[in-house]
Amino acid sequence: ISSHPGGEAVVSTQSTGTFSLAMLLFLLALTAVSHHCVVGAGAPPPNVVIMLMDDMGWGDIGVHGNWAKETPNIDKMASEGMLFTDFYSAAPICSPSRASLMTGRLPIRNGFYSTNRHGVNAYTPQTIVGGIDEHELLLSELLKEAGYKSKIIGKWHLGHRPQYLPLNRGFDEFVGSPDCHFGPFDDVNQPNIPVFRDDKMIGRYYTNFTFHNGISNLTQLYIKEGLDFIDKNAKSETPFLLYWTPDANHQPSYSSEMFHKKSIR
Repeated sequence: ISSHPGGEAVVSTQSTGTFSLAMLLFLLALTAVSHHCVVGAGAPPPNVVIMLMDDMGWGDIGVHGNWAKETPNIDKMASEGMLFTDFYSAAPICSPSRASLMTGRLPIRNGFYSTNRHGVNAYTPQTIVGGIDEHELLLSELLKEAGYKSKIIGKWHLGHRPQYLPLNRGFDEFVGSPDCHFGPFDDVNQPNIPVFRDDKMIGRYYTNFTFHNGISNLTQLYIKEGLDFIDKNAKSETPFLLYWTPDANHQPSYSSEMFHKKSIR
């Protein structure tokens, strides 16, 4: 999934156009709730992993025609799974696409919209106090009713005040930032955004994590957190939702040291 215009998905998609992906996920959640209430001890409910990538280009992955073939794992997912060739989400920017993904509702209905340039003013910077409305039902809340454990890793971007944070909206675990990492981060007028573990701040981007010359260890931390969460719930046979949404592609972009400047394109 990319939060910028595109049009194809590997059971993950790009953020533009309609709310098809969000509705698909909500139908899955409703099925899980129904299964939990009616079937009970029948076949286990499916696990759900959503990978949302900021600013990933449509042509950046091999299955979309990238001649460099630098995304073998995603390409393998496409070959072994389902590929939606005309698949969109609700907005071409951060917060509205996330709000629609979590609610299954268009931005004009969930409150993350504006009348200018695809809702450019509808995202939630760290300088505002609003967030996702308390009356909106989120995918994480719906799956919680069905006995799922849920974790978000990466960028939340649906409000940074306590009442809007993920643990108050159905998620059991959270590692990442509630905000978007626009720079410069050393400007006193532009906050050096926080990184959270659950409901506690564990540091700030530039102060407590390795950020220099476009290199950071943050994505590797996110990968480990995701793998540990999957492994823990698989061992306990607990159905889970993993919402994995790193922001390394978002300007100012950064990369892990082992991949820095390695891409051919």
